[in-house]
Amino acid sequence: MPNLPNRSPAPFKSARRSLAPPRRRTQAERTAETRLRILKAAANLIRRRGYARFRTAEVAAEAGVSRGAQLHHFPTKDSLVVATLEYVFEQAQILSRRRAAAVNRPRDLIEAVIEDAKEFFFSQHFMVAIDIVLSTSTDQAVRKKILDISRKARRPVEAAWAEALAAGNVPPAVAADVVALTLGVVRGMALRTLWDNDPKWFDHLFELWRQMIKVFLESQQNRSRPR
Repeated sequence: MPNLPNRSPAPFKSARRSLAPPRRRTQAERTAETRLRILKAAANLIRRRGYARFRTAEVAAEAGVSRGAQLHHFPTKDSLVVATLEYVFEQAQILSRRRAAAVNRPRDLIEAVIEDAKEFFFSQHFMVAIDIVLSTSTDQAVRKKILDISRKARRPVEAAWAEALAAGNVPPAVAADVVALTLGVVRGMALRTLWDNDPKWFDHLFELWRQMIKVFLESQQNRSRPR
């Protein structure tokens, strides 16, 4: 008989390939991750409890790290609070600049500027910064750090909103003034919450301000049109 071809199934070969072992993180990466976890935990605790009830001893448990790791990165309450505010303010700056880049109509922008400013200035973290700066017991060096952090974080935000407004055919000088005044109004109302917190009235005032700016910008545009 002629030899028939062997039709027996070929030996099974696994489709799985050996997975390469995961890349081991460097010491610098592990250090950065631990530091970030601590900062996020501190920010969450400050937001939930406020500065007066903020206890650094609770941060390690919130972050899921050892107390020793926390103290290695932030040996004092001041160093932890300053670093936390710097982290939060930087994140707020990134978000604000993204918002400014996403809106380009003057009418939308004024409302967007107000909403963005409210989110920042009415936050617990901003109030903590104010508390530290105004506290008579706060070290002068800590105050200076907080003020420097605030300036570094907020000036690019002002510039981003002013540029967005200028892109909507508002003269750059006028755009910068409108943004500065709008942020000043929102910041002032945020500080007023320290002795008189009336959200409905605040919203009414913000809407009134938006309408005033709208009328002002329209008058500026009418003035610039050739007759």
